[in-house]
Amino acid sequence: MGMTPAADYLGEMPEPAAASVTTIRPPKGWAPLDLREFAGAHELLYFLVLRNLKLRYKQTILGAAWAVLQPLLTMAVFSVVFGRLARLDSDGMPYPLFALAALVPWTYFANALAQGGNSLVEQQQLLTKVYFPRLLLPLAAVIAGLVDLVISFVLLLGVLAWYDITPTVRLLAAPAFALLAAATALAPALWLAALNVRYRDVRHVIPFLVQIWLFATPVAYSSRLVPEQWRPLYGLNPMVGVVDGFRWMIAPTAHAPGTELAAGAAAVAILFTAGLYFFRRMERSFADVV
Repeated sequence: MGMTPAADYLGEMPEPAAASVTTIRPPKGWAPLDLREFAGAHELLYFLVLRNLKLRYKQTILGAAWAVLQPLLTMAVFSVVFGRLARLDSDGMPYPLFALAALVPWTYFANALAQGGNSLVEQQQLLTKVYFPRLLLPLAAVIAGLVDLVISFVLLLGVLAWYDITPTVRLLAAPAFALLAAATALAPALWLAALNVRYRDVRHVIPFLVQIWLFATPVAYSSRLVPEQWRPLYGLNPMVGVVDGFRWMIAPTAHAPGTELAAGAAAVAILFTAGLYFFRRMERSFADVV
């Protein structure tokens, strides 16, 4: 009895499917903003923020107490130099409270800008080993700093109690001003982080930029010193609206930062949008030159 070919029972065996190969190439020209890749990256962002917090306070003596000491000691110096010696106007508030209300958001902004601008260079091991949305690194640095902002804000409330000033419903605006401060730090941090990968002397520019920005912001002085006709132009510095907003929250006599706030928000929106496109364009070469 002859053997029946297996093909008679099984039919024709299908050809094995060819393996699917996906080739990833950097886009040419200005890369589009693909926000879909961030949809599943929230867990990675959480762990990057947690990692930043652990690294910040690792092997430190005072730990999170630096979030209190930095604005507190700066407030003491400002109170002596600008409050006692220079006798600058403090909008009807005690000068220590006047200075601290500005130093709380300013300290957060200065640290977030510096850490965001250096985030790619300081974590270059991640850039060269695995792909992930690079934007998460400066974003995680800015978000991690919000923990210090919350701690220093509690200090501000304690100083309010020291001067027997009762908080009002204006304090409910604190998250909005904190969000504007975070956006103000992130927008230039995108430019600085991307440039820092290619030009390492950018890390020396960041402290100088923060110092100049400090004098352009009404931290030690009142924004009322600026003539009314120059307020919209002055408000293009977004930290003017943030600082005046923090003072407005705690002092009944402080003016609401209407014009400055609108001008600053518009400036942040433009700088942030342009920074996203610039960051995406530079992103293709991060792993090669970092």
